[in-house]
Amino acid sequence: MEGLWVLRVLLLSCLLLPNPVLSQTSPNPDRHPADPEEVPPKHQEARATQEQDSDAQEGVPPQPHCVRCCEPPEHRFPYPQYQPQINMTILKGEKGERGERGMQGKFGKTGVAGSRGHTGPKGQKGSAGAPGERCKSHYAAFSVGRKKPLHSNDYYQPLIFDTEFVNLYEHFNMFTGKFYCYIPGIYYFSLNVHTWNQKETYLHIMRNGAEVVILYAQVSDRSIMQSQSVMLELSEQDEVWVRLYKGERENAVFSDEYDTYITFSGHLIKYSGDP
Repeated sequence: MEGLWVLRVLLLSCLLLPNPVLSQTSPNPDRHPADPEEVPPKHQEARATQEQDSDAQEGVPPQPHCVRCCEPPEHRFPYPQYQPQINMTILKGEKGERGERGMQGKFGKTGVAGSRGHTGPKGQKGSAGAPGERCKSHYAAFSVGRKKPLHSNDYYQPLIFDTEFVNLYEHFNMFTGKFYCYIPGIYYFSLNVHTWNQKETYLHIMRNGAEVVILYAQVSDRSIMQSQSVMLELSEQDEVWVRLYKGERENAVFSDEYDTYITFSGHLIKYSGDP
């Protein structure tokens, strides 16, 4: 019994003491062989023989021996976590076709007016333009006279003239005794007559059918020259003429075949189309 006990102590001391062969081959003292193939074959045979002898002496059938084949969890080295990254510039496709134009958006609010900029440099002189049209001038004028006297009647009488001094473009009609406006604008008219002694003189300058101004002279022992003038703004186709008052009053204008005592004149001052 004593010899069996001594053998067990020796076997236990062999298992507990460090193996000099393993200490030389393994640079890390904390590392244990994870695979039984890493232990030298001689040691494996000696260990197996000792275990069989001890089991035979005790009468216990040999038991399979468990050998650690992997390292403890605390000594495992975790694998690094790797997150794949994709370079999107490599995956860029070809340029597509231009799309349809979208609807126009709403107008934004008007911004604040900026400050006035600096005056720029003077530009170069431009080229001469094409010649323009000739300035169009408008004229209208007339001056007529009468050498025959005229007495009043039971109705109004237009004063007809028999002498033509100026009649530009024939705007004054000698047969009707009227001036017809073909150029609208502002006109000046004047009327001169010689009164008859002991008779009244009563005439009107007319525009169309309306009385504009009167030329009047009272009854007198002497005959005198009497005049009247006016400026009128005429439209196209207006008519201007002189009318003798009807016979409710005995009135007349004097003249003779040798001299012209009665004159009627008019001319355009300003064309209505001019600025």
